[in-house]
Amino acid sequence: MSPFWITAFLDFAADGHDDGVRYWSAVTGYDVSPRRGDADEFATLVPRDGDAFLRVQRLDGGADRIHLDLHVPDPRAAADRAVGLGATEVADHGYIVLTSPGGFTFCFVSHAGTTRPLPSTWPGGHSSLIDQVCLDIPASSYDRESLFWSEVTGWEERGSTVSTDFHPLLRPAGHPVRLLLQRLHDPTGKVRAHIDWATNDRAAETERQVGLGATVLGTYSHWTVLADPQDRVYCLTDRDPDTGVLP
Repeated sequence: MSPFWITAFLDFAADGHDDGVRYWSAVTGYDVSPRRGDADEFATLVPRDGDAFLRVQRLDGGADRIHLDLHVPDPRAAADRAVGLGATEVADHGYIVLTSPGGFTFCFVSHAGTTRPLPSTWPGGHSSLIDQVCLDIPASSYDRESLFWSEVTGWEERGSTVSTDFHPLLRPAGHPVRLLLQRLHDPTGKVRAHIDWATNDRAAETERQVGLGATVLGTYSHWTVLADPQDRVYCLTDRDPDTGVLP
C-alpha cells in the first residue's frame, strides 16, 4: 500500500519549540496554522499554494528530531503490513505510530494531500523548496532499513552519482517529499533523519538563511550543511527545486 502523500514533521523539544517554529516559518515563508491536539502540540506550516507537507510538533520529552507521516487510504492495513516487514507498532490514536527496524519513528495517517506546492522565489530571483528527508542509517542496519523503506513505500531504490553512500528512492510524480537513504560510517545506533532543501542558487540561499539565523557548518561540492538557531542540522543542495534532481 504505497503512500499517496508524505508529510515531514519537525519535532521540537519543549524548551525550544516556540523559537524553532518561528525560525522554520520564517525560513520557509509559510504561515503557522492554529495549534491542535490534546495539548496543542501540533501545527502546520501552511504553504502559499498547494497542500501542506510540513508540520511541527512539541514533544513531551526527548531531543529535536524528524518523523514522517505516510498518508494511505487504510492506516490500519498499512500498519499491519509494515509490522510484517519489520516495523514495531507503538500506538494507535486513529493515526498509527510505528518505528522502523532501525528505530525511526513514522506514522500512518489518512488525511488528504494531492497538490505539491511550488518552489518559493526570493528577492534576487533564486528559488528553493524543502523537498527531501534524508534517513541517516548506521552501516550495520543499512541493508535491512533500506529494504524496509523501499517495500513500505513501494518506491524503487536508485544509486547516486554523488556518493555510493547515497541511495534515493524514486518518488512518483507530484509527491512533495523525496526520500534519500544515506549509509553512515557510524557502525551502530538508531536511524535518524534531517531535512534537505533544493535550490537553484546555493550561495544566495545560504546567505538568505544565514540572515535569518542559520549557521554554516560545512560546504561541499553539491551541498552545504547548516544548523538552525536551535542547532538542528539540515542541508541545502544543488538539486533542481522543480524536479528534485541535480542539473
